[in-house]
Amino acid sequence: MERSSTTKQRWVLALRIAVSVAMLAVLVDKLARSPSPDLPDFTASTAGWLAGAAALTLAGVLLSAVRWQVVLAALGQHVGYSRLLSHYLAGQFVANVLPTTIGGDVLRVSRLAKDSGETPASFASVVLERLTGWIVLPVITFVGFAVNPGLRRLGNATRVALFVAAAPIVLLGAVLWAMARHHSEDVMHETGWRRFLAAIALGLNRLRRQPSQILGVLGAGFAYQLVLVGAAVMAARAIDIRPAGPTALCAFLPAVLIAQVLPISISGVGVREFLFALFLRPLGVATEQAIALGLLLYLLNLVVSLLGAPAFAVGGRTRRVLA
Repeated sequence: MERSSTTKQRWVLALRIAVSVAMLAVLVDKLARSPSPDLPDFTASTAGWLAGAAALTLAGVLLSAVRWQVVLAALGQHVGYSRLLSHYLAGQFVANVLPTTIGGDVLRVSRLAKDSGETPASFASVVLERLTGWIVLPVITFVGFAVNPGLRRLGNATRVALFVAAAPIVLLGAVLWAMARHHSEDVMHETGWRRFLAAIALGLNRLRRQPSQILGVLGAGFAYQLVLVGAAVMAARAIDIRPAGPTALCAFLPAVLIAQVLPISISGVGVREFLFALFLRPLGVATEQAIALGLLLYLLNLVVSLLGAPAFAVGGRTRRVLA
Protein backbone atom coordinates (compact mmCIF):
# COMPACT_ATOMS: atom_id res chain seq x y z
CA MET A 1 0.00 0.00 0.00
CA GLU A 2 2.83 2.40 0.91
CA ARG A 3 4.63 1.64 -2.36
CA SER A 4 1.42 2.27 -4.32
CA SER A 5 0.95 5.61 -2.54
CA THR A 6 4.53 6.65 -3.33
CA THR A 7 4.08 5.75 -6.99
CA LYS A 8 0.86 7.79 -7.12
CA GLN A 9 2.60 10.80 -5.57
CA ARG A 10 5.37 10.60 -8.16
CA TRP A 11 2.85 10.48 -10.99
CA VAL A 12 1.04 13.51 -9.55
CA LEU A 13 4.33 15.39 -9.30
CA ALA A 14 5.18 14.51 -12.91
CA LEU A 15 1.73 15.66 -14.03
CA ARG A 16 2.10 18.99 -12.21
CA ILE A 17 5.46 19.56 -13.87
CA ALA A 18 3.91 18.74 -17.25
CA VAL A 19 1.08 21.23 -16.67
CA SER A 20 3.54 24.01 -15.81
CA VAL A 21 5.68 23.24 -18.86
CA ALA A 22 2.63 23.05 -21.16
CA MET A 23 1.19 26.37 -19.98
CA LEU A 24 4.55 28.10 -20.32
CA ALA A 25 4.93 26.62 -23.81
CA VAL A 26 1.57 28.10 -24.85
CA LEU A 27 2.59 31.50 -23.51
CA VAL A 28 6.00 31.35 -25.20
CA ASP A 29 4.29 30.48 -28.48
CA LYS A 30 2.11 33.58 -28.10
CA LEU A 31 5.24 35.64 -27.47
CA ALA A 32 6.83 34.34 -30.66
CA ARG A 33 3.77 35.40 -32.69
CA SER A 34 3.60 38.97 -31.38
CA PRO A 35 6.01 41.93 -31.52
CA SER A 36 8.12 42.32 -28.41
CA PRO A 37 7.91 45.63 -26.55
CA ASP A 38 11.11 47.40 -25.61
CA LEU A 39 12.37 46.45 -22.16
CA PRO A 40 12.72 49.37 -19.77
CA ASP A 41 16.23 50.58 -19.03
CA PHE A 42 17.68 49.41 -15.74
CA THR A 43 18.00 52.59 -13.71
CA ALA A 44 18.35 53.56 -10.09
CA SER A 45 14.56 53.83 -9.99
CA THR A 46 14.24 50.27 -11.30
CA ALA A 47 16.62 49.03 -8.62
CA GLY A 48 14.64 50.88 -5.98
CA TRP A 49 11.33 49.36 -7.05
CA LEU A 50 12.89 45.88 -7.15
CA ALA A 51 14.42 46.35 -3.70
CA GLY A 52 11.05 47.49 -2.38
CA ALA A 53 9.30 44.48 -3.93
CA ALA A 54 11.88 42.12 -2.42
CA ALA A 55 11.57 43.78 0.99
CA LEU A 56 7.78 43.47 0.95
CA THR A 57 8.02 39.84 -0.20
CA LEU A 58 10.22 39.15 2.83
CA ALA A 59 7.83 41.15 5.02
CA GLY A 60 5.05 38.90 3.75
CA VAL A 61 6.89 35.84 5.06
CA LEU A 62 7.44 37.54 8.42
CA LEU A 63 3.74 38.42 8.60
CA SER A 64 2.83 34.85 7.66
CA ALA A 65 4.59 33.64 10.78
CA VAL A 66 2.72 36.31 12.78
CA ARG A 67 -0.57 35.10 11.30
CA TRP A 68 0.29 31.52 12.25
CA GLN A 69 1.23 32.60 15.78
CA VAL A 70 -2.06 34.49 16.18
CA VAL A 71 -4.01 31.42 15.04
CA LEU A 72 -2.11 29.21 17.47
CA ALA A 73 -2.74 31.66 20.32
CA ALA A 74 -6.44 31.57 19.50
CA LEU A 75 -6.24 27.78 19.79
CA GLY A 76 -4.57 28.07 23.19
CA GLN A 77 -1.08 27.22 21.94
CA HIS A 78 1.61 29.81 22.73
CA VAL A 79 4.70 29.24 20.60
CA GLY A 80 7.74 31.49 20.22
CA TYR A 81 7.82 33.61 17.07
CA SER A 82 11.39 32.71 16.13
CA ARG A 83 10.58 29.00 16.18
CA LEU A 84 7.47 29.49 14.04
CA LEU A 85 9.42 31.65 11.59
CA SER A 86 12.02 28.89 11.29
CA HIS A 87 9.32 26.33 10.50
CA TYR A 88 7.60 28.68 8.07
CA LEU A 89 10.83 29.43 6.19
CA ALA A 90 11.60 25.71 5.98
CA GLY A 91 8.11 25.11 4.60
CA GLN A 92 8.58 27.87 2.02
CA PHE A 93 11.88 26.32 0.95
CA VAL A 94 10.25 22.93 0.44
CA ALA A 95 7.21 24.36 -1.35
CA ASN A 96 9.01 26.73 -3.71
CA VAL A 97 12.53 25.38 -4.18
CA LEU A 98 12.36 21.60 -3.85
CA PRO A 99 10.11 19.79 -6.37
CA THR A 100 9.00 17.15 -3.86
CA THR A 101 5.74 15.39 -3.13
CA ILE A 102 5.94 16.58 0.50
CA GLY A 103 4.32 20.00 0.82
CA GLY A 104 5.56 22.84 2.94
CA ASP A 105 2.43 22.72 5.12
CA VAL A 106 3.07 19.05 5.91
CA LEU A 107 6.57 19.95 7.06
CA ARG A 108 5.25 22.76 9.25
CA VAL A 109 2.70 20.50 10.93
CA SER A 110 5.29 17.79 11.50
CA ARG A 111 7.88 20.10 13.05
CA LEU A 112 5.44 22.03 15.21
CA ALA A 113 3.94 18.77 16.48
CA LYS A 114 7.42 17.58 17.47
CA ASP A 115 7.97 20.82 19.36
CA SER A 116 4.65 20.96 21.18
CA GLY A 117 3.53 17.35 21.32
CA GLU A 118 0.12 18.60 20.13
CA THR A 119 -0.43 17.09 16.69
CA PRO A 120 -4.19 17.89 16.49
CA ALA A 121 -3.68 21.56 17.39
CA SER A 122 -0.68 21.82 15.07
CA PHE A 123 -2.66 20.43 12.15
CA ALA A 124 -5.68 22.60 12.96
CA SER A 125 -3.54 25.75 13.15
CA VAL A 126 -2.18 25.29 9.63
CA VAL A 127 -5.63 24.47 8.23
CA LEU A 128 -7.23 27.53 9.87
CA GLU A 129 -4.35 29.75 8.79
CA ARG A 130 -4.98 28.72 5.19
CA LEU A 131 -8.73 29.22 5.62
CA THR A 132 -8.20 32.89 6.50
CA GLY A 133 -7.21 33.38 2.87
CA TRP A 134 -10.58 31.98 1.77
CA ILE A 135 -12.19 34.97 3.49
CA VAL A 136 -9.59 37.71 3.09
CA LEU A 137 -8.71 37.30 -0.60
CA PRO A 138 -12.31 37.54 -1.91
CA VAL A 139 -12.89 40.66 0.22
CA ILE A 140 -9.80 42.35 -1.25
CA THR A 141 -10.99 41.52 -4.78
CA PHE A 142 -14.48 42.90 -4.16
CA VAL A 143 -13.04 46.09 -2.63
CA GLY A 144 -10.76 46.55 -5.64
CA PHE A 145 -13.69 46.34 -8.04
CA ALA A 146 -15.82 48.61 -5.83
CA VAL A 147 -13.16 51.33 -5.62
CA ASN A 148 -12.33 51.24 -9.35
CA PRO A 149 -15.58 50.91 -11.37
CA GLY A 150 -13.67 50.78 -14.66
CA LEU A 151 -12.36 47.33 -13.75
CA ARG A 152 -15.91 45.96 -13.85
CA ARG A 153 -16.13 46.40 -17.63
CA LEU A 154 -13.18 44.30 -18.78
CA GLY A 155 -15.11 41.32 -20.12
CA ASN A 156 -13.57 37.92 -19.43
CA ALA A 157 -10.94 39.40 -17.12
CA THR A 158 -13.63 40.76 -14.81
CA ARG A 159 -15.77 37.62 -14.97
CA VAL A 160 -12.89 35.22 -14.28
CA ALA A 161 -11.55 37.31 -11.39
CA LEU A 162 -14.96 37.51 -9.72
CA PHE A 163 -15.64 33.81 -10.30
CA VAL A 164 -12.30 32.77 -8.80
CA ALA A 165 -12.81 35.15 -5.86
CA ALA A 166 -16.30 33.78 -5.18
CA ALA A 167 -15.17 30.15 -5.37
CA PRO A 168 -13.48 30.05 -1.91
CA ILE A 169 -16.60 31.52 -0.29
CA VAL A 170 -18.79 28.85 -1.89
CA LEU A 171 -16.25 26.17 -0.97
CA LEU A 172 -16.09 27.42 2.61
CA GLY A 173 -19.87 27.14 2.84
CA ALA A 174 -19.70 23.58 1.51
CA VAL A 175 -16.97 22.70 4.01
CA LEU A 176 -18.98 24.07 6.94
CA TRP A 177 -22.05 22.15 5.74
CA ALA A 178 -20.05 18.92 5.47
CA MET A 179 -18.50 19.56 8.89
CA ALA A 180 -21.96 19.94 10.43
CA ARG A 181 -23.03 16.60 8.94
CA HIS A 182 -19.86 14.82 10.00
CA HIS A 183 -18.91 16.52 13.26
CA SER A 184 -15.69 15.13 14.65
CA GLU A 185 -12.64 16.70 16.27
CA ASP A 186 -10.60 13.50 16.22
CA VAL A 187 -7.77 14.71 13.98
CA MET A 188 -5.52 11.81 14.95
CA HIS A 189 -7.82 9.03 13.76
CA GLU A 190 -9.67 10.59 10.83
CA THR A 191 -8.15 10.30 7.36
CA GLY A 192 -8.37 12.14 4.05
CA TRP A 193 -10.97 14.88 3.76
CA ARG A 194 -12.53 13.86 7.09
CA ARG A 195 -9.28 14.75 8.85
CA PHE A 196 -9.43 18.16 7.20
CA LEU A 197 -12.99 18.65 8.48
CA ALA A 198 -12.00 17.45 11.95
CA ALA A 199 -9.19 20.03 12.06
CA ILE A 200 -11.63 22.80 11.16
CA ALA A 201 -14.12 21.60 13.78
CA LEU A 202 -11.40 21.49 16.43
CA GLY A 203 -10.18 24.96 15.55
CA LEU A 204 -13.61 26.58 15.38
CA ASN A 205 -14.67 25.00 18.66
CA ARG A 206 -11.65 26.53 20.40
CA LEU A 207 -12.24 29.89 18.72
CA ARG A 208 -15.80 29.95 20.09
CA ARG A 209 -14.31 30.09 23.58
CA GLN A 210 -12.34 33.23 22.63
CA PRO A 211 -14.39 35.04 19.96
CA SER A 212 -12.31 38.21 20.31
CA GLN A 213 -9.37 36.30 18.84
CA ILE A 214 -11.18 36.00 15.50
CA LEU A 215 -10.56 39.69 14.78
CA GLY A 216 -6.86 39.23 15.45
CA VAL A 217 -6.70 36.25 13.11
CA LEU A 218 -8.48 38.11 10.30
CA GLY A 219 -6.44 41.26 10.92
CA ALA A 220 -3.20 39.33 10.53
CA GLY A 221 -4.61 37.75 7.37
CA PHE A 222 -5.47 41.12 5.81
CA ALA A 223 -2.06 42.56 6.71
CA TYR A 224 -0.28 39.64 5.05
CA GLN A 225 -2.30 39.71 1.82
CA LEU A 226 -2.12 43.50 1.45
CA VAL A 227 1.66 43.37 1.79
CA LEU A 228 1.69 40.91 -1.13
CA VAL A 229 -0.39 43.38 -3.16
CA GLY A 230 2.17 46.07 -2.33
CA ALA A 231 5.01 43.82 -3.47
CA ALA A 232 3.21 43.16 -6.75
CA VAL A 233 2.64 46.90 -7.33
CA MET A 234 6.35 47.60 -6.81
CA ALA A 235 7.35 44.71 -9.08
CA ALA A 236 5.03 46.05 -11.78
CA ARG A 237 6.58 49.51 -11.52
CA ALA A 238 10.06 47.98 -11.76
CA ILE A 239 9.24 46.67 -15.25
CA ASP A 240 7.21 49.76 -16.17
CA ILE A 241 3.71 48.23 -16.06
CA ARG A 242 1.92 51.37 -14.93
CA PRO A 243 -1.68 50.16 -15.49
CA ALA A 244 -1.09 47.52 -12.80
CA GLY A 245 -1.72 49.94 -9.96
CA PRO A 246 -2.98 49.30 -6.42
CA THR A 247 -6.69 48.99 -7.24
CA ALA A 248 -6.10 46.82 -10.33
CA LEU A 249 -3.90 44.44 -8.37
CA CYS A 250 -6.31 44.42 -5.42
CA ALA A 251 -8.96 43.25 -7.88
CA PHE A 252 -6.90 40.71 -9.82
CA LEU A 253 -3.97 39.52 -7.67
CA PRO A 254 -6.16 37.57 -5.20
CA ALA A 255 -7.51 35.46 -8.07
CA VAL A 256 -3.93 34.71 -9.11
CA LEU A 257 -2.96 33.80 -5.54
CA ILE A 258 -5.99 31.52 -5.20
CA ALA A 259 -5.37 29.74 -8.50
CA GLN A 260 -1.63 29.30 -8.09
CA VAL A 261 -2.00 27.21 -4.93
CA LEU A 262 -4.17 24.64 -6.69
CA PRO A 263 -2.23 21.35 -6.95
CA ILE A 264 -2.10 21.42 -10.75
CA SER A 265 1.34 22.94 -11.30
CA ILE A 266 4.72 23.46 -9.64
CA SER A 267 4.70 26.59 -7.46
CA GLY A 268 2.00 28.06 -9.70
CA VAL A 269 4.40 28.37 -12.65
CA GLY A 270 2.39 28.75 -15.85
CA VAL A 271 -0.92 29.30 -14.05
CA ARG A 272 0.22 32.61 -12.56
CA GLU A 273 1.62 33.94 -15.85
CA PHE A 274 -1.45 32.84 -17.83
CA LEU A 275 -3.80 34.66 -15.46
CA PHE A 276 -1.73 37.83 -15.40
CA ALA A 277 -1.87 37.87 -19.21
CA LEU A 278 -5.65 37.40 -19.09
CA PHE A 279 -6.26 40.06 -16.44
CA LEU A 280 -3.83 42.76 -17.57
CA ARG A 281 -4.22 42.61 -21.35
CA PRO A 282 -7.54 44.57 -21.28
CA LEU A 283 -5.68 47.31 -19.37
CA GLY A 284 -3.26 47.72 -22.27
CA VAL A 285 -0.47 45.57 -20.85
CA ALA A 286 1.36 43.48 -23.44
CA THR A 287 1.34 39.71 -22.94
CA GLU A 288 5.13 39.75 -22.66
CA GLN A 289 4.99 42.24 -19.80
CA ALA A 290 2.26 40.31 -17.99
CA ILE A 291 4.31 37.12 -18.22
CA ALA A 292 7.38 39.00 -17.03
CA LEU A 293 5.46 40.24 -13.98
CA GLY A 294 4.38 36.72 -13.09
CA LEU A 295 7.91 35.37 -13.45
CA LEU A 296 9.37 38.29 -11.49
CA LEU A 297 7.02 37.67 -8.57
CA TYR A 298 7.94 33.98 -8.70
CA LEU A 299 11.67 34.80 -8.68
CA LEU A 300 11.25 37.19 -5.75
CA ASN A 301 9.40 34.50 -3.82
CA LEU A 302 12.04 31.95 -4.80
CA VAL A 303 14.90 34.15 -3.58
CA VAL A 304 13.17 34.78 -0.25
CA SER A 305 12.37 31.06 0.05
CA LEU A 306 16.08 30.26 -0.22
CA LEU A 307 16.45 31.84 3.22
CA GLY A 308 14.66 28.75 4.50
CA ALA A 309 17.45 26.38 3.44
CA PRO A 310 19.27 26.50 6.82
CA ALA A 311 15.97 26.09 8.69
CA PHE A 312 15.10 23.10 6.50
CA ALA A 313 18.51 21.52 7.09
CA VAL A 314 18.77 21.93 10.86
CA GLY A 315 15.36 23.07 12.07
CA GLY A 316 13.84 19.65 12.65
CA ARG A 317 15.43 19.11 16.03
CA THR A 318 12.83 18.46 18.70
CA ARG A 319 12.40 21.29 21.14
CA ARG A 320 9.65 22.08 23.65
CA VAL A 321 8.45 25.59 22.92
CA LEU A 322 5.06 25.92 24.60
CA ALA A 323 4.85 28.67 27.16
